[in-house]
Amino acid sequence: MKNYILILILSLFTVSCRTKNVATNPVDQNSASSSGNFFTTIKEKPNFQQIKINSKVNVENGSFIPALDATIYIENGQKIWMNMVAVILNVARGVATPEGIMGYEKLNKTYIESDFSYLNNLLNVNFIDFNSLQNLLIGKTFVPIGEKDFVLSKNAQGFQLKSLKNLKFENNGETSEYSVTMNYSSNYDLVQVNLEDKDKTNSLEISYLNWTTFENMKLPKNVKIIIKGTKTSQILLENTRFESLKMDTPYSVPNNYKKTEIR
Repeated sequence: MKNYILILILSLFTVSCRTKNVATNPVDQNSASSSGNFFTTIKEKPNFQQIKINSKVNVENGSFIPALDATIYIENGQKIWMNMVAVILNVARGVATPEGIMGYEKLNKTYIESDFSYLNNLLNVNFIDFNSLQNLLIGKTFVPIGEKDFVLSKNAQGFQLKSLKNLKFENNGETSEYSVTMNYSSNYDLVQVNLEDKDKTNSLEISYLNWTTFENMKLPKNVKIIIKGTKTSQILLENTRFESLKMDTPYSVPNNYKKTEIR
């Protein structure tokens, strides 16, 4: 169940993205790429009504999971719906709203209903909410950004944001600390995000590649998520088609499915 729900609520693709380590230099505050312009640009809210994404999903986590075809439908700020198919069989379906997440999978006939704590546990973080999840899926900055908490530098490939010290996030009375590094292209496309907890026992790395323009909106065609903890999981997703059409998003848990408790 956990495997399919993780894939269901996230979506990622089949190209390995690596960024090179390059020497960085302070940003020229007088250039067109000043820090003010940079932060304004990366914090822009997505401007669309709805988008349908067809994706191919591959997962590596030590267990056999077949290649999957996924349909992802996003209503801006309201709903993320996903349906996954293996060969010709529906295997899982899920919905995320600002209130939380729901999902079921057919192999073990189980389902979940939760706030975003379930997803945060899967990702080894504690700050993901609906807007963060939506931004993560469409390649926008999903980590809370305070300009005073980061140093901005420029390199041959674009920009790098690095936290000056561990960032603290509070959620449900619990505080977590992470060091954060984010790389952007010269035209502000998000390239890679890396978060590592203060004990260096868990990390989350997300890479974006092959950006394309769709109806005045830039979207990544390829993404990779690597989750490192007691074991390593990798989700690769290739977005093969984008459409702006409105679609039905049915969701109901079949009879006789068992609820999975959140641990």
